[in-house]
Amino acid sequence: MAAKKSSTPNRAFKVADQIQRDLSELIARELKDPRVGMVTIQSVEVTPDYAHAKVFYSVLTGDPAATQEALDQAAGFLRAGLFKRLHIHTVPTLHFVFDRTPEHAADMNALIAQAVASRSKEDTE
Repeated sequence: MAAKKSSTPNRAFKVADQIQRDLSELIARELKDPRVGMVTIQSVEVTPDYAHAKVFYSVLTGDPAATQEALDQAAGFLRAGLFKRLHIHTVPTLHFVFDRTPEHAADMNALIAQAVASRSKEDTE
């Protein structure tokens, strides 16, 4: 038997997007843990049944390991905050994952700049 299609096919994406916006605001304004520095919520992936959400984050300042520990400890508080803001039956359990994409992007930019600089150096010689 085929899985039942949702009446609104993009609903999971909309819910994930709303969770991302609300979590960003909750972390910035209501989370008072000093271990949490400047955290950016990169993306959120929600399971089809909305039971779990993977929250990908990056850290501008602070220790990623300490931030991970603080976010894991604050997951219940953040979920309760989401429950007050979201109007869905099931608010997902939050699972925080450190996202190294910004670091990799900076490394790639540095490599590209280095390659361009060495190429222009060769062209002038």
